[in-house]
Amino acid sequence: MAKNNKAPKKNTDIVLIGAGIMSATLGILLKELDPELTIEIFERMDIAAAESSDAWNNAGTGHSAFCELNYTPELEDGTINTDKAVKIAESFEVSKQFWAYLVQNKQVRLPESWIHKIPHMSFVWGEKNVSYLKKRYAELQKYDLFNGMEYSDDINKLKEWIPLIMEGRDVSEKLAATRMDIGTDVNFGALTRCIFNHLQTLPGVTLNFHHEVRSLKQKDSVWEVKVKELESGDKRKVRANFVFIGAGGGSLPLLLKSDIPEGKGFGGFPVSGQWLRCKNPEIIEKHDAKVYGKAPVGSPPMSVPHLDTRMIKGKKELLFGPYAGFTTKFLKNGSVLDLPLSIKAANLVPMLAAGIKNIPLTKYLIDQVRQSPEDRLEALREFFPEAKLDDWEIEIAGQRVQVIKKDPVEGGILEFGTEVVNSQDGSIAALLGASPGASTAVSIMLNLLKLCFKDRFQSEEWQNKLKTMIPSYGKSLAKDPALLDDMRRWTSDVLGLQYTETTEKVY
Repeated sequence: MAKNNKAPKKNTDIVLIGAGIMSATLGILLKELDPELTIEIFERMDIAAAESSDAWNNAGTGHSAFCELNYTPELEDGTINTDKAVKIAESFEVSKQFWAYLVQNKQVRLPESWIHKIPHMSFVWGEKNVSYLKKRYAELQKYDLFNGMEYSDDINKLKEWIPLIMEGRDVSEKLAATRMDIGTDVNFGALTRCIFNHLQTLPGVTLNFHHEVRSLKQKDSVWEVKVKELESGDKRKVRANFVFIGAGGGSLPLLLKSDIPEGKGFGGFPVSGQWLRCKNPEIIEKHDAKVYGKAPVGSPPMSVPHLDTRMIKGKKELLFGPYAGFTTKFLKNGSVLDLPLSIKAANLVPMLAAGIKNIPLTKYLIDQVRQSPEDRLEALREFFPEAKLDDWEIEIAGQRVQVIKKDPVEGGILEFGTEVVNSQDGSIAALLGASPGASTAVSIMLNLLKLCFKDRFQSEEWQNKLKTMIPSYGKSLAKDPALLDDMRRWTSDVLGLQYTETTEKVY
C-alpha cells in the first residue's frame, strides 16, 4: 500500500483549552475579527469559569492599581515606582471598553450581574507606612488615570469612609487611607459565562465540558490535540491551526507536553488560598469598599490582605484575606502529583534555583497552612479590631501557579505576574501566572493576537475592527486626559457605573 504523505487536515481553526475568562476573551475577539473562524473549546469541569475565574476563587477586584500597594513598590532611594500601576490602570480601562462594546451590541447581558461600582481604598497604620502611602498618593497624582483619588490621615474622615475598620481602633496610632470612588467589583465567573453563552450561539463554535486535553503534538504545521471525554472515557483527536492553553494552573503541564522550545525551562510554584467570609448581615452592611493593606514581609502578592465588599449572585458579601498556603496541586480540583509531575530535565535547574532563593516564602506559606482560627482572627483584627470569630467562616479560594523561568544570572527566578509563551511560528500560545490576570484579560489577549496572528493583526480590516471594539485602541490613555475622560464617561454609562469627574483631595 502506498504511504499517504499528505498533511493531516484540520478539524477546526482554533482550539481553546480551558473555559475561563482568558479563553472567553480570546474566543469572542477572534469571532468578532473573523466570523468565519471555527473554534472548539475544551473544559475539564461541568461549567465554565469553575476554577480561577470563579467569584469565590479570585479577589473580584477590577484591578486598576487604585488600591493595590504591591503595584507601587518603594525603591531603595525612597521613591515610588508607578510604572506597573500606570500600565495596569490603562489595561483595565481597555477591558471596560471592550465589555461596554459587547453590552451595547447585545453580545453579553446587561452588566448588573457582573460589575458594580465600589470604592477602592488603601489603608495603612504606623509612621513608616503612612509616609509611604502619602508619597504614593503624590506620585500617582502625576497621572490622569488616578484623577479623583483622595488621601486622608484625618481620623474623622477615616471614620466616615471606613466606619467598620475604625470601630474600636486605637486612634493614637498614625493612620491613613486613599480612596477612589470609581473602583469596581467584578464577578469574572458571571462575565465569563455571559461571554460563553453568546459564543455558543455563533456558527462554528463548540463548547465541550467534561473534556480533558491529554496531549498536544504538532505535525506538518497542524496541532493534533488528544482529548478524553471524562464521563464516557471516549478519546478523540482534534486537529487545529492554532491552540491556546488558557487552563489557569493547568496551563504549565500542557505547555510542557507541547514540547515547543519556547516552553522549555518554565516551572511553576503553586500557592493556595482561603478567605474568611462574614456570615453576620449587620456587619456586612456596615462596610462598603474594597480596602487593601500592605502584604506581610515575605508573602506573595496574591496574599495582600483586604477587607472586601463583593456582590455575588445578587447578594452582598464581605470577605477578608486571602490567607495563603502551600499545596502541590496546580488547580483547585487538581492532583497532589501536579507539582512533581511538572518537573522535567529542562526546568529542573530553574526550579531548584528559584526554590533555594525562596525558602523564606515556602516557610511563610507552610506557616499559613498551620494557622489556627485564632491566628486568622488576629490578622482580621488588624483591619476590623472588634471582629469576633463566630461571625466568620472559612471559604476556600482558588489555586495560583506562579511562574518560574530560566535566568542567565540567577539560574531560575520566581515571577508574580502573567506571561504569554508562544511558539515562533505563532501556532500555539499559553498563558502562565496570576495577578492581575482577569482584569487585564483584553490587553493580554490583544498582545497574544499581535504575536500569533501577525499578518492578519496588521491588516486594515482587523485594525479598523479593533478601533470599533476599543475606541482608544492605538492611543495612550495615560497621555490623553480628554480621551480618558470620554472613555470613562462612555463605559460608565453603558456598564452602569455612574462616573463623575472629580479632582484629587487631601484631608
